[in-house]
Amino acid sequence: MNRSLDIAVLGLSLSSSWGNGHATTFRALLRGVHAAGHRVTFLERDVPWYASHRDLIEPEFCELVLYGSVDELLTRHGGRLAGADGVVIGSYVPDGVEVIDAVLDLGPKRLCFYDIDTPVTLAKLGRGDEEYLARRQVPFFDLYFSFSGGRMLDRLRSDFGARRPVPLYCAVDLDIYRNTGAPRKWDLGYLGTFSPDRQPILERLLIEPARRLPEMRFVVAGPNYPLGIDWPGNVERIEHLPPAEHAEFYSRQRFTLNVTRADMVAAGWSPSVRLFEAAACRTPLISDWWRGLDSFFPPGQAAIVATSSDDVVAALTSLDDRQCRAVADRAYQRVASAHSAAVRARTFVEAIESVAPKTDLATRHSERRLRV
Repeated sequence: MNRSLDIAVLGLSLSSSWGNGHATTFRALLRGVHAAGHRVTFLERDVPWYASHRDLIEPEFCELVLYGSVDELLTRHGGRLAGADGVVIGSYVPDGVEVIDAVLDLGPKRLCFYDIDTPVTLAKLGRGDEEYLARRQVPFFDLYFSFSGGRMLDRLRSDFGARRPVPLYCAVDLDIYRNTGAPRKWDLGYLGTFSPDRQPILERLLIEPARRLPEMRFVVAGPNYPLGIDWPGNVERIEHLPPAEHAEFYSRQRFTLNVTRADMVAAGWSPSVRLFEAAACRTPLISDWWRGLDSFFPPGQAAIVATSSDDVVAALTSLDDRQCRAVADRAYQRVASAHSAAVRARTFVEAIESVAPKTDLATRHSERRLRV
């Protein structure tokens, strides 16, 4: 093994999984990085909506640092960022454009971007929305880690000038996500924050089947759903489900549903972490269709693809326990071999190590001069 790296990550949130999927993604990845012998510091903007919903205060796999402003970040932690072997800035970091410019001015040895929202990011940049990343900044990253693969990598390189786009999909920690043996409670469940573009699909693939199958039980977990939704009586609602309860949640379902954001569907090759989590718990998957799904979970073998209410009803009423176990086992094998936290951490570290560090100050500050 190569020498231990000192990696600093600036991300949306590690401490709170409330209303965002970034926290669980970072937790799985950084646990794997720590287990491989590397040191990680995670720097998170201290904001009230996460402060009131924190479900990880003292992670055992990294140092968690909260900061209140960009000035505080630089004053208190600038030396740490400049000295790190690699600095990774994530999507949706508050004041992200200012943060990226400030870190560039420190002359980091290696600077990476981890886009957990690649299709959303590129759509935003295409219409001039630079909420957390400016188009001019993309070429300055040594590595651009992308949550999406396929043609997104080509677009990053050709349209936005990314030097080294690298697919870094979400992953699952197999030590945490496993079947708990809990008794089954629901026939179909869904875990996800409310999103207007996902809601019509949720209506079609869960709410309507629930209406047609009143003898079965359904569940939707996640915050921010409007009060006006007409939930059938056999659909249980859970407002917030902390990650510590995810494995139990999946284990109590006969099937779990995956619904993909519209930007991710349009981009393809953008698997949700919920797919990997449910598969790790050996819960059979029902998913909407998007390009690249078959490279992760072959339809009919490791997942059931549904485009209509009829498809979901057919799965719930026609597949027996043996068929369900076969689908779940194949999905688990896929995740264990290619999408565990250990596998993803290895990809992450090897990519960072493939970039020669900028070791002299003249080189480390040359990009600053180019930007001025």
